[in-house]
Amino acid sequence: MGLIQIEGMEFYAFHGHFREEQIVGSRFLVDLTIEADLEKPAESDNLRDAVNYQQAYKLIRIQMDQKSHLLENIASRILDALYSEMTGIRKATVKVSKMNPPVGGRVNCVSIVMER
Repeated sequence: MGLIQIEGMEFYAFHGHFREEQIVGSRFLVDLTIEADLEKPAESDNLRDAVNYQQAYKLIRIQMDQKSHLLENIASRILDALYSEMTGIRKATVKVSKMNPPVGGRVNCVSIVMER
């Protein structure tokens, strides 16, 4: 077993509860950790045997392009897409962070973490 991590994927998207957020948009960061059996691709050196992180990025990008009101909804849809479209994932953890959220004060980000 091993971990594949994609960290700091940055997107400009239009998610949020408030109408203004869905018009103006904001920066979001997504981190993904996939637990998978890495022994076979380590031996074969063949992408067909691996969990393809480029495919994972594309699936995440598609989900980030679809508007949501809540970070939880985004993370859940990302996990749904990963498990629906990819094989070899034993466990996936996704962290979605909204940079400079409108909370009434200076906050770097607010994040949610979901795993399946």
